[in-house]
Amino acid sequence: MRRAKIVATIGPASDSEAMLESLIKAGMNVARLNFSHGTHEQHEKRVATIRKVSKNLNVPVGILQDLQGPKIRLGKLAVPLQLEVGEQICMYATQDELPKTSKQLLPVDFRELFDSVQIGDKLLLDDGRLALQVTSAVGRVVEAKVLVGGTLSSHKGINLPGVKLRIAGFTEKDKADLEFGMSQGVDAVAISFVRSADDVRTVREAMVDFAKGKQLPFLIAKLEKPEAMTELEDILDVVDGVMVARGDLGVELPPERVPPLQKHIIHSANARAKLVITATQMLESMIQNPIPTRAEASDVANAIFDGTDAVMLSAETASGDYPSEAVAMMSRIVVEAESHFLQWGSHQDGRAGLGQSDAASMARATNEMAHDPDVSAVAVFTMQGRSAWLMSKARPEKQILAFTPESETYNQLAFLWGVKPHLARYANTLEEMLSGVDAALLASGTMQPGQQVVLVCGYPVGAMRAPNMALLHTVGSESTVNLARNLAENNVRKK
Repeated sequence: MRRAKIVATIGPASDSEAMLESLIKAGMNVARLNFSHGTHEQHEKRVATIRKVSKNLNVPVGILQDLQGPKIRLGKLAVPLQLEVGEQICMYATQDELPKTSKQLLPVDFRELFDSVQIGDKLLLDDGRLALQVTSAVGRVVEAKVLVGGTLSSHKGINLPGVKLRIAGFTEKDKADLEFGMSQGVDAVAISFVRSADDVRTVREAMVDFAKGKQLPFLIAKLEKPEAMTELEDILDVVDGVMVARGDLGVELPPERVPPLQKHIIHSANARAKLVITATQMLESMIQNPIPTRAEASDVANAIFDGTDAVMLSAETASGDYPSEAVAMMSRIVVEAESHFLQWGSHQDGRAGLGQSDAASMARATNEMAHDPDVSAVAVFTMQGRSAWLMSKARPEKQILAFTPESETYNQLAFLWGVKPHLARYANTLEEMLSGVDAALLASGTMQPGQQVVLVCGYPVGAMRAPNMALLHTVGSESTVNLARNLAENNVRKK
């Protein structure tokens, strides 16, 4: 069984019902919707199709809404431009009139850019493939010298390394997209270009308002800005998880700094029992090729050895020629890496980061019980997923089977390392719970009669309390079911 989860970005190449079915069968656990592109109508259709296919296949799929954030992009160009080294170009705000100049014109969709740049600042375009240096900045017109030339097309991103932008991290577009996403029941929300814990708190407050008392999606901070690295511990205090967004991070910082930062982020997130996703360019050559480079395969494997919870595909599945092949390849690489984790993996003990709650204590105790060679799995009953989350971060040697009657929790469980979600009926007694576990495991073929599981739950069951009991149960055996019946009868007599 693969433990780390696979996030695949859904786009024009992968949003058909047939392709989504292929992606899920190939190993996709989480579908990412990139709100930098597409309309609400397109995303609404994608959410509906993902849910439909997931239900038909009886496989939980989480949906991750990725907010655009204050992404600075070029406007629309009539034709691609060729920028030559040493050439002077002119950038202007798309909403304003065209400047009168003979220089090549670059429209910019983000007016706030012109409030932040100064003479001497460096601008990187198209993920750093082209570079400019500002020579003049007057009003909403910037002139710049081309340092690194090349072909430039519409809507390419602009990065300003070292420039502190005077802009809000949570834009009006983000707010509208978030309200829409939560109305569609997304399972997690990723915030782009996080710079501080305050950026996260702002989004969390909006989520609470939009939720109207319902269970909140996971909140994930994308770490793309150098400022976030100095604020990492504070950010981890207020998020559910982080994404190592190596694309923009590798543009804003020298590329050689990204690998150690990746390890630092993953280590820090695991030490706080936070979800961590490693993303960007993992199998990028598979956008156009049916197999990846060996370097890309090593990159995915090393993220697993670092201890990431999930790995992510972007253009490979959104617009590439081989979406399902990319997911299948990533799955194979992850499985192979996990089979060598004891040799090469990071053996950080994540149990210290679980906290001091009763649920955390149960996760630690259950992890110890799972070392028993006769135990084949850990079964967790959970309402909102917290117990399964803690069990995941404890990193037991055995698979984690999470049972929940809540459909929202069922889909969120798809994000968690090592967790296989099961949708179960409400149980009012321990006897009902054990019978339900047996029926589900035997029906799914996950386990065979005679195998043992450590069952973690809250007792009394009907009280829906935090887990306070771990029970060794033999699948298909009446002994623990009878024990549960006797416990229930004793409780009735006491009353």
